[in-house]
Amino acid sequence: MAAYWPEPIVSVQALSQTGVTTVPSRYVKPSHQRPVLNSAQSDAEMEIPVLDMGDVWGKPEGLMLVRKACEEWGFFQMVNHGVNHALMEKVRGAWREFFELPIDEKRKFANSPDTYEGYGSRLGVVKDAKLDWSDYFYLNYLPSSIRNPSKWPSHPTKIREFIEEYGEEVKKLCERLVETLSESLGLEPNCLMKALGGEDKVGASLRTNFYPKCPQPHLTLGLSSHSDPGGITILLPDEKVSGLQVRRGDGWVTVKSVPNALVVNMGDQIQILSNGIYKSVEHQVIVNPGMDRVSLAFFYNPRSDIPIGPVEELLTESRPALYKPIRFDEYRLLIRQNGPSGKNQVDSLLSSK
Repeated sequence: MAAYWPEPIVSVQALSQTGVTTVPSRYVKPSHQRPVLNSAQSDAEMEIPVLDMGDVWGKPEGLMLVRKACEEWGFFQMVNHGVNHALMEKVRGAWREFFELPIDEKRKFANSPDTYEGYGSRLGVVKDAKLDWSDYFYLNYLPSSIRNPSKWPSHPTKIREFIEEYGEEVKKLCERLVETLSESLGLEPNCLMKALGGEDKVGASLRTNFYPKCPQPHLTLGLSSHSDPGGITILLPDEKVSGLQVRRGDGWVTVKSVPNALVVNMGDQIQILSNGIYKSVEHQVIVNPGMDRVSLAFFYNPRSDIPIGPVEELLTESRPALYKPIRFDEYRLLIRQNGPSGKNQVDSLLSSK
């Protein structure tokens, strides 16, 4: 894969801070991809499910709530999830402080498209592509053998400590969730984890997104429509500024943050493993004309070097395997080369293709 970006990298935050009044053309989306803001569409009052995990774990009726959310939405918000609320606030605040550092300090951690690890402002290496209105910091977390804290930010004070603490709590949450998803599909509790490669071999990464205020939010997106390529994603949203939108039919539902909640969504690998019973759903991020926004996405992914295909126990004569197996390292390369592209990636694996 290319080790360099096809064009010079521009920090969107630095661009926003100059006080520009129009969005540069490289960020202006084609008309059919632009967000619909403040629309009166019927989906506007809909909300993704909110699950109290105290009512889910260890309770058969709770498994049905999870299954319904995963089948119908592919997304839900979790409360009583077990992650320390004060820690959530500390790690989010520390990342806000990082993004407020001078641009020269942040550029010490500039990334390249070979691993994406570090500070960046674009996805994909397609020359002259339309870019998203966001900056980010991406870091590897699991397996621990690929973790390199020297690539993590060193300022503000304690940010590395907070990343480590938050990562460990969310890792435990993901392990419990994978077991819950397995049981909700009628499988043995450890079935999905084994299919992902085992909890000591799974991968995980953290992407902190910074969406600067934007003078023309109707022309661009903070993150283009896509489904997540991995297993499950745990999102720590910005409680003050909404931005995440989930596709619902032909429209979009803006997710309204619930205090101290985490958002979970199914990635493409869970859609593949469940043979299409659970869906990875397209989502995108809109930007705000007057406020910056920060969110943290923790991606819990399969072991990268084993084929991932539908779980055998879920196959029947009437519902044979819908997807061709693929290794996650091959699959992830598609989005790293091309950037976000709706559901094109997982659809390309359909056996009928």
